[in-house]
Amino acid sequence: MKIFILLFMFLSLVAQDDYSFRVAYGKVTSSDFGEVLSGNIKSHEEDLKVLAFDAGYLLKESAFELPLDFYVKAGFSIFDENGLQDDVYESTLYFKAYWNFDFWENRLRLGFGEGVSYTDKILSTEYLEAQSLNPVGNNSKILNYIDFSIDLDLGKLVGYIPLQGTSFGWAIKHRSGVYGLINNVVRGGSNYNTLYIESNF
Repeated sequence: MKIFILLFMFLSLVAQDDYSFRVAYGKVTSSDFGEVLSGNIKSHEEDLKVLAFDAGYLLKESAFELPLDFYVKAGFSIFDENGLQDDVYESTLYFKAYWNFDFWENRLRLGFGEGVSYTDKILSTEYLEAQSLNPVGNNSKILNYIDFSIDLDLGKLVGYIPLQGTSFGWAIKHRSGVYGLINNVVRGGSNYNTLYIESNF
């Protein structure tokens, strides 16, 4: 963790705000996407975790003369399957919009990303969910990807100027078949709650 903090302190010093880099870590939940957004977060029967890295490029700042920024992002994640199978690797490509608010002398960002996710194997949580259906549901390595996040400026939060522009927040990594639109995956998606640090440079 100390290495990550030092890395982001360095990135903040050379920040130009055209690119972003995020490191996130979290656990799976058995809640669906809507339940997570409403705060109804349920523990999962398995202790499954994810470590995720995302890099982005700023497409448009203050779009439409609003506090709205658009990025294109790509990510790489490692899913710890807790012995159920070997680790699963994921790549993502998505567009993300951030709406910026002034919040208690800080900057609050709400982010929503939409794109595609590919895993090299079926995630255990997705397999278990599909198996619980009657008849048994489908799985797919390629699914729709949603990245929803909320964060604060870490430098302003802790009162350390070199860290200003670096964000600390929560994000949900969501994979799904959009109710069967993608590869006939009606259920068999996944939701991972993560905490992250993100910086622009």
